[in-house]
Amino acid sequence: MLLSRGINLTFGRWFAINGGSLERMETFFNSLESYPHLGEVLSVGSGFIWAVSVLLFRVSGRAVHPISLNFFKCGLSVLLLIPTGALLGLPLLPSLPAQDYGMMILSGFIGIALSDTLFFYCLNLLGASLTAIVDCLYSPFIIISSVLFIGERMSPHQVGGVALILIAVLSISVKKGEAVPPRQKLVLGVGLGVLAMLTQAVGVVMMKPLLDRSPLLWATLVRIGTAAVALGGFLALHPRARRLLRPLAAPSNWRAMIPASFLGAYVGLVAWMAGMKYTFASVAAPLNQLHTVFIFVLAAIFLREKVTPAKLVSLILAAVGATLVSWS
Repeated sequence: MLLSRGINLTFGRWFAINGGSLERMETFFNSLESYPHLGEVLSVGSGFIWAVSVLLFRVSGRAVHPISLNFFKCGLSVLLLIPTGALLGLPLLPSLPAQDYGMMILSGFIGIALSDTLFFYCLNLLGASLTAIVDCLYSPFIIISSVLFIGERMSPHQVGGVALILIAVLSISVKKGEAVPPRQKLVLGVGLGVLAMLTQAVGVVMMKPLLDRSPLLWATLVRIGTAAVALGGFLALHPRARRLLRPLAAPSNWRAMIPASFLGAYVGLVAWMAGMKYTFASVAAPLNQLHTVFIFVLAAIFLREKVTPAKLVSLILAAVGATLVSWS
């Protein structure tokens, strides 16, 4: 762990030089606790921020391949999270068992590199509003994975919530009409979305037992850093690497990519963590789930995605089901 000690010592010197600013920052964050309903506001805010980022990712996906887009998003997030961790006094390489590092790395590969790429494919095929409905499967998969792998139990209302979400997803996968993609794209998009939510949930459950002894922000940095390295390695070996990477260098694509990545993988993440900190998890989780409604509404307003009665019923079923599943 010589590298770890060297990096931590370097951070220690930086903190010694900037101690005054760190104390002011700590005072600022502590003062936030006096604001009423701060956690609830931040939880709703994180959902809204994620909804905006999803719309921007949808726009980016028209010109940028999902793998390249995920690589850009993860890379920018790493560049932002490293100095944030330094400002908060987190060691870059804390002294943890090797198996913890291995589990974090595997979780990042499955839950971010693979899952977010599948999500971007789904977003391109289905559009934002239908993807928002499929996205509600995340909570049931978290619960089911927790039951299977770490021995948690499902309550009756969670079982009911899972059923409502499954009904909503199945209903959109069999619909026909001008407001939904062609049958082949619809089935493929729903299938990829289901796999995206499943892999994301598995990745989160894998790291859940480690969070008792690991800072959440640091764990997030390791997972996103792993995803960035994995995606970068894949692109470097891909026979069409130049074609996949070329859109990342086009300034016209930065207008959506940069704010989408900044909001979704950094600002929204920090707001989500702060919401969890300043209110009960049982309150924060259902409020976070409002992003489904936000995506649906914003997609109709800004992307001109058509709202039909069938879509609206599916959205309501999925949103209610996700709330029941999230509410412990």
